[in-house]
Amino acid sequence: MSSGSWSHEVAANVPAGRLFKAAMLDWHNLGPKIAPDFIASGSVVSGDGAVGAVREIKINNPALPFSYVKERLDFIDHDKFEVKQTLVEGGGLGKMFESATTHFKFEPSSNGGCVVKVTATYKILPGVADESAKAKEGITNHMKAAEAYLLANPTAYV
Repeated sequence: MSSGSWSHEVAANVPAGRLFKAAMLDWHNLGPKIAPDFIASGSVVSGDGAVGAVREIKINNPALPFSYVKERLDFIDHDKFEVKQTLVEGGGLGKMFESATTHFKFEPSSNGGCVVKVTATYKILPGVADESAKAKEGITNHMKAAEAYLLANPTAYV
């Protein structure tokens, strides 16, 4: 088994607070509306959306080796636009990973937009290839979908 981590940054042309709310706090509702070809549905399956809550996102993409992810929210800072979540079921847990956590931080940039800084930490099961490049691409697509929605809907998530 090998442990690993990676970092990734995505620049966006919307304020950190709006992207944080749309792409993180409300993604289980927004994702299926704006990326239906990828996300079938989303819901909070336990808790109220605060720390300790578990969210489930059902994937609508047969190319992926899993059909859903369940993530527990371990940490949320509404003022610094940070969230940390742990994979608790699906998403390759038990097949590809022993464990996986992701930390997102949305930092304001000088142009009025923001930079999303992502750090993932994981333990890969023996014999499984590290697919961090695909994970980074997925994060970029997620943030760019939320950014496009916010640019097209300037009063959403203000």
